[in-house]
Amino acid sequence: MGLEVRRPPMEAWYMDDSAEDQRKPHHRDPPEYVSLDKLAELGILHWVLDADSYENDPELQKIRKERGYNYEDFIEVCPEKLPNYETKIKIFFEEHIHTDEEIRYCLDGSGYFDVRDPEDRWIRIWVQKGDMIVLPAGCYHRFTLDENNYLKVDMANCP
Repeated sequence: MGLEVRRPPMEAWYMDDSAEDQRKPHHRDPPEYVSLDKLAELGILHWVLDADSYENDPELQKIRKERGYNYEDFIEVCPEKLPNYETKIKIFFEEHIHTDEEIRYCLDGSGYFDVRDPEDRWIRIWVQKGDMIVLPAGCYHRFTLDENNYLKVDMANCP
């Protein structure tokens, strides 16, 4: 059994329409939170894992086996570690869609995945160290760092 990670669950909320810095939370006034159940209805899966022992975490190994994730790649998104940082962070924040699911496991830092709901509203999902998130194929989304300006992520893939 994997180590139980104790921290608040992943948070998600409907975004405001502000053109302010994309790294800000962009809560509506008053904030409108989105439940994990609502995210699940949209096909978004989530686990909280022990990022400090990801190499030997039996829970992660179980998820990889059950879901057929057989490849991983790591990226550190921050000005000091990512070549062409400014260009890439703009590309990540452009709305896009994939024909396969997108699997991201946050090993350190934090950032936001924004997804569109069926009513065309943006939902901001705040991922932090230990969050593993799966966006379904066909889900319009984008990514940006939060104000901490750092994220290390495992980008798993399926066959």
